[in-house]
Parts: sequence; structure tokens; C-alpha cells
Amino acid sequence: MNTGVFYYLESDIDMKQWYIYAKKADFNAIAEKYGISPITARIIRNRDIETDEQIKMFLNGGMGLLNDAKKMKDIDKASDIILTKIEQGKRIRIIGDYDIDGVTSIYLLLRALKRCGAWVDGRIPHRIKDGYGINEALIKEAYDDGVDTIVTCDNGIAAYSQIEYANSLGMTVVVTDHHDIQYKDTETGREYIIPPAAAVVNPKQKDCNYPFEGLCGAAVAWKLIKVIYSKADIPETEWEDFIELVAMATIGDVMDLKDENRIIVKEGLKRIANTKNMGLRALIAVNQLNPMAISAYHIGFVIGPCLNAGGRLDTAYMALELLMSETKEEAESRAGELKALNESRKEMTRQGVNKAVNMIESTTLCDDNVLVIYLPDCHESLAGIIAGRIRETYYKPVLVITDGEEGLKGSGRSIENYNMFEELVKVRDCLDKFGGHPMAAGLSLKKEKLDELREKLNNNSTLTDEDLVEKIWIDIALPFAYATEELIYELKKLEPFGKGNTKPVFATRNVTVIDYRLIGSNRNVLKMMLKDEAGTVMPGICFADAAKLEEKIRSEGNVMSILYYPDINEYNGNKSVQIVVTDFR
Repeated sequence: MNTGVFYYLESDIDMKQWYIYAKKADFNAIAEKYGISPITARIIRNRDIETDEQIKMFLNGGMGLLNDAKKMKDIDKASDIILTKIEQGKRIRIIGDYDIDGVTSIYLLLRALKRCGAWVDGRIPHRIKDGYGINEALIKEAYDDGVDTIVTCDNGIAAYSQIEYANSLGMTVVVTDHHDIQYKDTETGREYIIPPAAAVVNPKQKDCNYPFEGLCGAAVAWKLIKVIYSKADIPETEWEDFIELVAMATIGDVMDLKDENRIIVKEGLKRIANTKNMGLRALIAVNQLNPMAISAYHIGFVIGPCLNAGGRLDTAYMALELLMSETKEEAESRAGELKALNESRKEMTRQGVNKAVNMIESTTLCDDNVLVIYLPDCHESLAGIIAGRIRETYYKPVLVITDGEEGLKGSGRSIENYNMFEELVKVRDCLDKFGGHPMAAGLSLKKEKLDELREKLNNNSTLTDEDLVEKIWIDIALPFAYATEELIYELKKLEPFGKGNTKPVFATRNVTVIDYRLIGSNRNVLKMMLKDEAGTVMPGICFADAAKLEEKIRSEGNVMSILYYPDINEYNGNKSVQIVVTDFR
């Protein structure tokens, strides 16, 4: 949340509001000290990076600045337990999760423990049949299979009763997780509920001394592997070889790209072109991506969705088997299957979004501040994606509810001023189960409770018209003359961009569109010639809302305010700076 003073620029109740950061610092001094421009110094400050240590880590952080894994609570104990079990020849089972973070976590632990000589295998819960995380059925199956020790990854921190059950069978459980710790409020204060495992490795524990809580599940597992490898005298380079997969999980699980995560992703993306993982290489190839230029965007919107597609529509073992592939032919076959499955997922998502929009526009749902949308035929694994798309369209909290095997199931996505988890707590009498955090939630309920849920959520809502207008934060009001090739290359020092480190946003008023035309096979790109107030003329391009911008120019005139990002256009071997328009008024 921005805490600096802001200036209101322009708004309309049906439009986004633009605000410009006004955070203070000596930008010239920062620029001189770190060899950057005052513009870049201002952007860094807008990301709440203030101290010398933070700036150094942001601009120049490398593997040497990663936090010491041994500071994490129980990590020594967990590594000792696992190594002892390996030495004793005990059977170990890894239990993960069905998304990209869970699959990557289980892959890392399987590879690492096998490298240490373990008798180890893995299980991934089925999204529909098992639900999230470890359960009694998976524990009983492990017990019947002669498993002595269960290691969880990307789950387990909330599995108190399940781990009690495993303990009653004489099994050993080690938890590795990154999710929030459950708690209950008592007369003496808040009491955190830690599962009764032999070791619990999670940096969010209140008595954990690890300095960064924001790791994904795969990164927590990776840290444990580092300690195990150190004690087993396995070269650290082998541990570092996993970093591109940890980077992939960090991006895919939408973690903040701050502090240690920024280093993991930055270093991981550097190494992805030379990854030793055949499955990842095959997935890059089947999607026709350039392995030398993989960005956080490609992971988040191309590779990640392919890896998640198995867990959504079939089984997450498809993604795990891809990562475990040992031949090129095997990897190519599995990558092709996942890409095809993701194409099906995209089409099913498109259909679901269209149904939801039609329902909103043709019923009284459009008057609700909290959208509760019932799509009975929607695949339950797509409910969250569809909720996210509807949230983007209407900028309202959204719950998409669908038919499950035992009643209704749903997923929600929220907006800045609506804490979805707390609002669901207020209507818990309508729900069978629920969980989540301020921006997202999952739930199940009986069908007869659906209308009551919608009514109560909307009656309880305190959202105002202003809350329902998306806020866009502008880094700098920047005339075109400053958008130089030198600045563009300097801005690359701020990459990778993503959650917690958004791409810079620049603005300028009274831009004149001198010339324009729609281009592309679908006429969905607007190419322009733009002139700012100072008279600087630059080529411009608009990818998002190109048709809407073209209509605005024709119907309302050719002078407007714009948000933009400068970029390099390369054509026929020639390079030139262009203005990429991202929003307009």
C-alpha cells in the first residue's frame, strides 16, 4: 500500500483513476551514488526501496546475497531427520500440491533425496477427488505402502489433525510450506496453531529467525535441500542448478518480486537458456519461445499455465513427469500434451467468461457490488481464473460458484478495498468450508445457501463508488524528450517486473495524435505518430484497447492524456524509440 502523498489527476466513475507518486528522497544523490539517472532513482523509491542495503540488493543482488538457509526454524532438525532416514533405508514419500509451485517443490525434493541415496517417491493430491494438501486417505495409503516418513511441500502447515493421524500410525512427518499459519484468538491473545510434525520448516512462523517471509513453497524446499546437500558433502553447484525451476515457481505462484525473490528470479532467468531440465527445454520449444530471451512474462503467461493445465483438467502428474523426463523424445511428447491441454483450458475459460458476462449484463447481478456468479457447468478448477477475468472487467470482488462432486464449490478474487477472507468470515454460516486471504479465497457450500450468500455479502458490503474504481499509480510525469534509448536500457536494470515490482508507468498530458492507423491481421494494434506539449514527436503504438483508442480519436478528438512505457522498436535492422500507450484519457 502506498503511504506517500498522491496527486489526483483525472477520473470518471466508469474509468480508472490515475494518481502520481509523491515519495520524497534526494534522487540526484541516489543517482550519483549508484550510477543511475534521477528518473530510475525515483522509480526505485516508489517501490519502497530506501536504504543503501536495499538499493544495493535491488540493483546488484546476486547469489552471494541470498539469506542463510540455516536461519530458518527447524531446517537443521528437518535435514537431520531426512538424512538419518536415508541412512537407515527407510521409505520416504513426498506429498506436494497440484499447481506449479507444488509440482516444482515435489520435483526438487525427489531429485535431491534420490541424489542422497533415498528410497523416495511422490504423491500429488487430485484437485477434485482429494482437494488441497495432505489428507487422511493419502496418509493411510502411505502407511499401507510401507512408508516411514512423509515430507510435505507447499502444504501441511494447516494439517494439524492429519499429522496427528500420521503420528498415531507411528509415522514421521516433516512439513515444508510457505502458507500463513492458522491461529485462534483467545482471552490471552492470538494463539498460532503449528501442526505436531517432527519438524516444521516455514519462514512465516513467528519464532522463525529467517529474515524474509515471502518465499514460495519451492524456495522453502530448495533451502532445505541446500542444508541437506551441505551435510551430505554434495557440491553447492548442484544445488544452484535448481534455481531456474525455483524462479519458475516463484513467478508462477505470483510471489512478490522483492528481496530474495528478486535475486532468485533474476538469476534463474539468466540460467534458463542453459537449463539441464529436458522437460523445461521441451516446453519452451513447443511454445516457440526463444530460450535466450525468456522473461517473467513468458513464465507467468505461457510456461506456467501449461504446467498448471494438468492439475486443472487432468492430473498434475503430467507436469511432474515432464520435469522428470530423461529423454528428449519423452520430454517433447509430454510438453506437447500439456500445451494441448492448456489450449483446451483457454477455450473453456473463454466460454466461462462469456457466460459470466452475459449473466451479469442480463440480470440484476450488474447492480451488485459483490458479484456472486453461479456457473453450474464450469469446471471447478477454472472458477478462480474466470473470477479473476471478471474482476478485471468490472473491478468488483467476484465469486464464481460451480457444481462440485459434493455440493457447490467456488473461488473468489478481490479488489484493493475489500478483504475477501474477512467478509467470508462474516457469512461463515452460509458455508461448509472456506479459506484464503484478502485478495483470493476458496469455498464450498450447499446449493440452497447460494442466494443467501449473495444477499448477505452485498448487504454487508461497505464498498463505495470510489472503491469500485481501479487506481493506477504513475511513477513520473515524463515528457517524451526524456524517453531516450539510454533510459530504456537503464530501466532494464529494474527487471524482472511482476507482482511487487511492477513495470514503470509514465504519463504526459495534452498529447496530440498526428496520424494513426489500425494494423495487424486482426486490426488490433494502433500505430500512431504522437506529439507532446513540448512539441517532441515520437512514434507510438497501442496493443491493449487499440480499437477503443481509435474510436476515441475519431469521436472525441486527437488530444488526450496518456500513460506509457518507452520501448525499442527493431525493424529491418534499424532501432528506434517508440511510446507504448497503456492507458488514455
